[in-house]
Amino acid sequence: ISLTHQLVDRVRARFGEGVAILHSGLSDGERWDEWRRISRGEVAIAVGARSAVFAPLPNLGLIVVDEEHDPSYKQDDGIRYNGRDVAVVRAQLAGCAVVLGSATPSLETFHNAKLGRYGMLRLTERVDARPLPAVEIVDMRRNPTAGRAVALSPKLISALDANLTAQAQSLLFLNRRGFSNFLQCHQCGEPLTCPNCSVTLTLHRGISALRCHHCDYTVPIPRACPSCSGLSLGAWGAGTEQVEAALQEILPRARIGRMDRDTTSRKGAQREILAAWERREYDVLIGTQMVTKGHDVHGVTLVGVLAADLSLNFPDFRAAERTFQLVAQVAGRAGRGARPGKVLVQ
Repeated sequence: ISLTHQLVDRVRARFGEGVAILHSGLSDGERWDEWRRISRGEVAIAVGARSAVFAPLPNLGLIVVDEEHDPSYKQDDGIRYNGRDVAVVRAQLAGCAVVLGSATPSLETFHNAKLGRYGMLRLTERVDARPLPAVEIVDMRRNPTAGRAVALSPKLISALDANLTAQAQSLLFLNRRGFSNFLQCHQCGEPLTCPNCSVTLTLHRGISALRCHHCDYTVPIPRACPSCSGLSLGAWGAGTEQVEAALQEILPRARIGRMDRDTTSRKGAQREILAAWERREYDVLIGTQMVTKGHDVHGVTLVGVLAADLSLNFPDFRAAERTFQLVAQVAGRAGRGARPGKVLVQ
């Protein structure tokens, strides 16, 4: 959904107002109005997230699946389906072309292309032959952080400061929202967990609460441990909220924005943040994976990836594949304008 507005703006600039939008960020009434416009043949193009693959276009001639590798195309509840695979089947039934686009294609799509089931078209260089950003690995075992700079190495802090002085924009990616990963009692060792999901509750300092990122169970931060009544509760790990607080101390002159599920829950908030980012109202934008793909902001010359190996530990057979995709995609946000880009992967 975060890419929808950018894409709609560009499609309308090229093809006019005959464009419909379909995604879950719309109200039921708005989605129904768009659905009727499509079914009546009043629009030529429908743009949307995975549900848009069912758009009732009366004379379908082309389906484009942008960022085809993205796991958000999978519907995991209700009627389970993969929007990309439905697009391929629907294109076969309609006798039309389907384009699966990605800088980091999924392994199955790449395999089908190698076998000749799909045609492969390669974009071998960037627009205007702009160079790809230089990528540097920062080993955090040899770059310990100090004080409040919880997830930031000295090298990244120095690069952020230099980029700010050069009046360029920086993007920081950490695929974990909230302030800290969990609270744990120092006396009995018990972490505070969700009673519904049996996972640790994430600390959100902005709302002074602990929240489950699976079922949204929320409880105020307790003064004592629920297990042993001990008063020594410690916070472990860092999320985007904590990185934002640390940066505000380190770079007080920087204008800092944050884009994650917590800051974009209000309708229209996501578009407002991205519009401000494009207008260069933020010097640094911190975000989860919603900032990694597709955004074309020419002022970004530095990308920092925090805890890049975090997603390697997910209990998912695609963990390595998705980690590569996330890092490669967010690296591609740097150097899209006239200035060359640089990427630091911690």
